[in-house]
Parts: sequence; structure tokens; C-alpha cells
Amino acid sequence: MADTLRLYADGTESNAAVAATEFGTDSLWVSTLPDDAIGRNVVRQVASTGVETAITWVDGDRQPLAFRESAAPPRESRTWYDGDHSAFGDAEPGAFPMETIQNASVVYTGVSTPVISEQAAETTEAVLRASGGSGAVTAVDLDYTPGIASPEEYRDVFDRLSDKTDVLFTSKHAASEVLGERGSPRETVNVLSSTYDLQIVVVTHPDGSATALHDTPGTNVIHERTSLETETVDASGEAGVFAGAFLHELIAGSDTARALSFAVAAAALARTIPGPFVSTDGELEALVDAVIENS
Repeated sequence: MADTLRLYADGTESNAAVAATEFGTDSLWVSTLPDDAIGRNVVRQVASTGVETAITWVDGDRQPLAFRESAAPPRESRTWYDGDHSAFGDAEPGAFPMETIQNASVVYTGVSTPVISEQAAETTEAVLRASGGSGAVTAVDLDYTPGIASPEEYRDVFDRLSDKTDVLFTSKHAASEVLGERGSPRETVNVLSSTYDLQIVVVTHPDGSATALHDTPGTNVIHERTSLETETVDASGEAGVFAGAFLHELIAGSDTARALSFAVAAAALARTIPGPFVSTDGELEALVDAVIENS
């Protein structure tokens, strides 16, 4: 029934890059986009936040679209995906500034990007292999999204990336649907850490809370943080903001406990802002303190 649309650039990696930049980390967003008005609008929106961009422009492919309809209970919000023939589907490693990527502190991707094609999966593997070999922390988000690919396809791609991954982000729902992990949050982070030999595992929950495990010599330390009560205006960028906030704190030298508190607070703030990008306006530190106290 819609007769107007509001256009946002929205993606797991770009949302995380925007969030990290907002919090003070220098971020570079790397992608392949169609050389048309829609692709250039995406770059304009991302670059306007201060994120550096390195884009390979191609002809003949499309920019994936997502049509999101927000609703209030008892109606549910819905999203329709139109992502066939994505420009990233044909991307090869040589299209990206590999030397710059290898010099990064952290390299981050969602599984929704490489799951779109075999070529995209091979390219993402190559990027993570090269950056991890150069000493960067490699972070992967199991951002399972029904409508993009099946749970089995997500699992197959994650299995290929897992041995090149240091930090895993996943929702409890994705861990269950894709990886079959249906235990408690503490059981889930322990199983995922040991199964895939991960340094850090972070599991988020529907209420905004989160659990993280840091695999340290001789012991596994688990942290849990409870979210803040908020009225959700738009949850579209919550996952990317969470990851961007967490990685920003790791780059800044914070421990896992501080990074988790910061990420939970940032995600709570993101839910109150229209669109996928976050803006703090100096509000975040008070929210971080509230998360710590609330937990």
C-alpha cells in the first residue's frame, strides 16, 4: 500500500564501518557496486558519515535492494529482498586494495555478502586469509537473513571462513538456525569457541542483551550484559552498529567486558534512530554506564 519510499544505504559491513567511524575509529569500506545512480547514491550516503570508501565500479550488474515495512504490534515488520545479479557476486580479490586491507587492524565481513555466489565466497576467503596472515584481527558476522540464502548455504560459507576467523558475531537465532546450537547462551559461546577455534565469540539476544566469551590461555572468560529498555523506532542497523562498536573498542585497546558493554549500549541507541546509521551526540557513555549498572 506504500506510495512513498525513504532510501537508505544499508548493509552489515557499511553499517559497522559507519558506527566505528562515529565512535572515533578510522574505517574503510570496500565493495563492488554498479556504476549507476543507485550505486553512487549508496557511496554518497556512506561517505557522508566520514567513512573512507574503496569501490570497484562495474557495468551490467545490479545494486541489491531491500524493501522494509515497519509495523507496530500486533502486526510484524516485514522485509522483501531483491538481490539477484549483485555486483559483488562477480568480485575478484584483485579488484580490492589488498595492501591497504592487509595493513588494517581489523577486517570485518558478514556472511550475507559471500553467500550470494561462489565467486563472492572465494573472494572473501582470500581477503580474510591475506589480512589474517598479515596480523589483522579477522571478524565475521553470521548475519543470517531469510530471503537471501538458506540456512544450509550460510553454514557452508561460514564453514569455509571459520578457520580464517578470530572473532565471531552471531545472534542466538542465527546460531540456532544455521549452526544448530540451541543451548543456553553460555553453552552456545563455549561450543562455538571450541568447535571453530575462535578467540572471541559474541552472541546477541532478541531483547538486546549479549553474551561474549574470550578464549584466554588456561581459561575461558564469559561476560554477560543486559540491554536497556528502549522504544524501537528502527532496528535495521542494530547488528552492524553492535559489531562496529565492539570492534572500535577492541582497536582502542579495551578488554572484552568493556567492548561488550559499549556494543550493547550502542545497539540500544541505534534502535531509537531512524535508518541504519547511528549518531551519538555525546549520549553513549551515560548509556554504557547504565548497561554496566543494569547488568
